[in-house]
Amino acid sequence: MNKSTTITADGNFGNRVRSAVFWRSGTQILAQIIAWGSTLAVIRILDPNDYGIFAMTQVVFVFLGFLNGYGIVSSIIQADKVEPIRIRQAFGMLLLLNGGIAILQIALAPVISDYYRQPIIADMLRVQALIFISTPFLILPEALMTRNLEFKKPAIINLISAIVGAAVALYCALNNYGVWTLVYAPLSIFWSRAICLVIAYKFYIWPSFNFKGAGKMFGFGATLLGSHLFWTIQSQSDIFIAGRYLDPHQLGLYAEALFLTTIFASKFVPPLNEVAFPAYARLQDDRAAMSWSFLKAVRLIMLISCPLYLGMAVTAGPLVATLFGPKWLEMAPFVSILALAMPVMTLQILFAPANNAVGKPQITAKASFVGALLMPTTFMIALQWGAIGLAWGWVIAFPLLTLFTFLQSYRHIGISGTQLAAAIWPGLSASVAMVTVVYLIDSILPDMIVYARLAILVAIGAISYVALLWLLAKPTLIEVLQLVLRRQQPETDTSLSG
Repeated sequence: MNKSTTITADGNFGNRVRSAVFWRSGTQILAQIIAWGSTLAVIRILDPNDYGIFAMTQVVFVFLGFLNGYGIVSSIIQADKVEPIRIRQAFGMLLLLNGGIAILQIALAPVISDYYRQPIIADMLRVQALIFISTPFLILPEALMTRNLEFKKPAIINLISAIVGAAVALYCALNNYGVWTLVYAPLSIFWSRAICLVIAYKFYIWPSFNFKGAGKMFGFGATLLGSHLFWTIQSQSDIFIAGRYLDPHQLGLYAEALFLTTIFASKFVPPLNEVAFPAYARLQDDRAAMSWSFLKAVRLIMLISCPLYLGMAVTAGPLVATLFGPKWLEMAPFVSILALAMPVMTLQILFAPANNAVGKPQITAKASFVGALLMPTTFMIALQWGAIGLAWGWVIAFPLLTLFTFLQSYRHIGISGTQLAAAIWPGLSASVAMVTVVYLIDSILPDMIVYARLAILVAIGAISYVALLWLLAKPTLIEVLQLVLRRQQPETDTSLSG
């Protein structure tokens, strides 16, 4: 096991952060391309009913997953110094927590099955419990690497596990495993990642079940635990509430539309946040550098999020037909509506690592608590209009939640509403103008093969977006080009690397 590490000043800090972003986001993109390829192939084989049933089990799995101890490993990343005994204590706690969760899920399986009126769910939950057994061997070695901004090995491992998961998914789907395909593929991903991370970090240690002196570490983790609990409630309440009243077909359409529209926010932003958290933690005593870094992150992420999601909203029909096939066309209206809420959700997610890094995880917990009240209430009301009402619930509730988060956070991060709006504006303004162009072109295009129509609209959208950025936000476009080309901006980067 590695010796205890202490965060020290690093004159090459800015370059290390950029390297971490490159490895974490770059391999994540490649891993997601592999996963999406197999997912889209599997979707064309399975039915919406399968995905509806799977979504019901995921509510339970995700809800219990908030207890998996991620807050404990986050405290290791945030701490100035970590002694070997603390790592052993964290390992012991993770083993106890996740073993207990697995047992609890197995015990709850028949109860959940009765609630949804789907007998197969009990068997699926029992098998999915095996994922929790892999968790301690996965998140702790990865956290120790993250602490040192060592993202190359975990990134390569994520790529390997994506390949394993894709192979398992395709094999099961082609051999008529049906809904069980959606159980075995994630199981293979978790276990392959855990095994590879243990080997890569040489994580061969004995756990300690004597937790004397670990109060600070567990206190930090407990605060984040509350935040994760509330986040789980707000993000899973729609399926939990609707699963009892909607048939699996309608629920499957809604769940897969939610999957498609949250891809960027849920798959790409969290890995970037993993880089941002330790980076922000090192800047927590330099509030000017902290606020500058946060606003830059918002500006660059929104440059991607806004055109992606607004473009998705205006091209939902050909997009769904191309990616999912004709039997999923009923999903298009859900995609159009949900996509409108996702830029706001992306912005909401960006606040968490900044608040946690300045030692204010309670703000993340407060925002999650408000979301845990707001989202289920909205969904229960919206369910009167069926699955389409659930989609509109996201559009109504998430702007309110993000506003609350900003009002709780801005003083600690060191930003103003004007500065945040200025960071959002380049991507938002150019995206609104872009989708206007795409909509008008789509309205005059003749009937054609759906693939060709989507290709034309995407090309027009991309070209017009870059052109509009050049006209409306030229400095921001130049900033993006400099980042892609990895050209250092002397003044701002120097301020970060001291």
